[in-house]
Amino acid sequence: MDLDHALENLRYPVGRFRWDDVSGSRDEWLSVIANTPDELRDAVSSLGDQQLDTPYRPDGWTVRQVVHHYADDHMNSYVRFKWALTEDAPLIKPYAEVLWAELPDARLGSIEPSLTLLSALHKRWIEGWRGLEDQDWSRTFQHPKRGAVSLEQLAALYAWHGQHHVAQIRALRTRSGWD
Repeated sequence: MDLDHALENLRYPVGRFRWDDVSGSRDEWLSVIANTPDELRDAVSSLGDQQLDTPYRPDGWTVRQVVHHYADDHMNSYVRFKWALTEDAPLIKPYAEVLWAELPDARLGSIEPSLTLLSALHKRWIEGWRGLEDQDWSRTFQHPKRGAVSLEQLAALYAWHGQHHVAQIRALRTRSGWD
């Protein structure tokens, strides 16, 4: 395996999200979204500050930054979800996730607030998802670079996103012998 392929596997241990192949079912996606905050908490359980400050891959974010990114990103997505349901194809504002990950709260802050936030946020989000009528799944928001994103695509993406980051942390734990 060449270095580029090895780094790709470290960065995307569950593979990249494929917008052109949104497979799975709504119920599967929602189950994953509902469960990943607990899976994340389990993946970081018993890690000390030195381990939390270890990058999950060369030139990657630390475990601490990954946890905070997960919370930041899902908060942004939750708002996009609400906009798509209450506005007609609203144009969303992306955020500078790389810069957010370098802010002091993400680099140095306790992960507990983000873990607690994710648990509560996902409970609200799942209630929202489960309350959708069939036609609501095709509602969209406009991403400045990606274009129209439907709520169906969003559910598939965030099921993947949660698994993606949990897998990064679990893989680091295994490679580092922290299990």
